[in-house]
Amino acid sequence: MLSFGIKTAPMHAGYDEIRRVWREADDLPEIEHAWLWDHLLPLAGPPGGAAYEGWTLLAALAAQTARLKLGVLVTSNRLRPPAVLAKIAATVDTVAPGRLVMGLGVGGTHQPAPNPALAEYAAYGLTLVSPAEGIARLDETCTNLRRLWTEEIVDFAGPYTVLAKAFCAPKPAAPIPLLIGGWGDRTLRVVAGQADLWNVPGPPHQPVEVIAERDQVLRRQCAAIGRDPDEIIRSVQTHVSYADPDATIDTVRRLAAIGFTHIVLNLPRPYPRMRWLAERVIQRV
Repeated sequence: MLSFGIKTAPMHAGYDEIRRVWREADDLPEIEHAWLWDHLLPLAGPPGGAAYEGWTLLAALAAQTARLKLGVLVTSNRLRPPAVLAKIAATVDTVAPGRLVMGLGVGGTHQPAPNPALAEYAAYGLTLVSPAEGIARLDETCTNLRRLWTEEIVDFAGPYTVLAKAFCAPKPAAPIPLLIGGWGDRTLRVVAGQADLWNVPGPPHQPVEVIAERDQVLRRQCAAIGRDPDEIIRSVQTHVSYADPDATIDTVRRLAAIGFTHIVLNLPRPYPRMRWLAERVIQRV
């Protein structure tokens, strides 16, 4: 069964405009989830334009909606210490009980050019790490999030995270699903061990054939640890073409055919009415 959501990249757009989209989506049963992202600078358009902090905006939009599942797709694991992130997420969960999905990714690492994280992290005094360290930190964070959300007191001594009598109260109203974004072999190893959902960028960023190949890698990673790969919901992002909705429909159908059932529709600005999206794209799929 397919589920459809929307993603509004919070850059070069006003709060009122984003809120309008989320409120409209909240009223339409065809749209089941809504997402922001986690960048501190715009990734496109004028570099000095508005870009909202993702979790702050998510809390505001959680208070403006009543039904949508919601989250940040994906949270950078390099911006907040794991226990702080657990506390932030638990706070949002009190605003929207049972609706939060914890989207998480490695965050900024040293990568060959072009690397958009270079300017962003330098601007905010943040440090890049090696890809191997980024993966290890991601795995630690996943473990600590779940422990802090369920255990009374948490002590943890890892290579990158040390917690001494940490606690998170109040606890989430229900288990918060963990979505991990990424497609490299090492990231997929963490997905196999930790994730409830796996998200990957789809067309135009990754061809459907590449996504299908990455899915096979995940299946092998799951087999290596004895996990049923079908326990993990396959989630994918793809852009909406307002001028050619048939092209979007075709892309979604091709992604569904390879087992991706959690569909996130990235909305270019200016945003359409959500009724248009429901009728012209989702209902027709």
